[in-house]
Amino acid sequence: MSNIVWHAHAVDKQSRAEQKGQKPLVIWFTGLSGAGKSTLAGALEQALAASGKHTYLLDGDNVRHGLCGDLGFDDAARQENIRRVGEVAKLMVDAGLIVLTAFISPFRAERELVRNLVGEGEFVEVFVDAPLSVCEERDPKGLYKKARAGEIRNFTGIDSAYEAPEQPEIHLLNAGKPVAALVDELLTALRLRVLID
Repeated sequence: MSNIVWHAHAVDKQSRAEQKGQKPLVIWFTGLSGAGKSTLAGALEQALAASGKHTYLLDGDNVRHGLCGDLGFDDAARQENIRRVGEVAKLMVDAGLIVLTAFISPFRAERELVRNLVGEGEFVEVFVDAPLSVCEERDPKGLYKKARAGEIRNFTGIDSAYEAPEQPEIHLLNAGKPVAALVDELLTALRLRVLID
């Protein structure tokens, strides 16, 4: 690794951001399976794109079809999954994009690792907080049922821990509010932090 040198380029993050007229950042949705991360990230991306923002959504399931398709679901594999996604998000922020991610990302240390990969003020942790009972009731993929039956092991919230964020930038309680109302909350919070106009 000592023969590898970082090459600086004339077109940098700042010039890309200026070209796009936006502040590049990572909006990191975290929460239990079924909490609504993918739904909310997708709805927020639609709202941002409709207002002319340049975005990209990295979704947990989609990333596992390619970039992280070789990983399992034990703790070490989950950590590597988030590390890889963090590196991709960092590159996309460097490209001037607003990157939305929807990952359970159960461990605080890995979320903090991603926060530290990007620049100061470029990481917004969004805790999509839905009670386990609500997530199990929703169970859009039937995963909780399988986990309770012992068909899936290391399932977050059942036999694998979820470490809730201690100080997320945005804390959304999602136990029945309409998606549009939650997206409005997100947009308001992002504007208050002067992350979007």
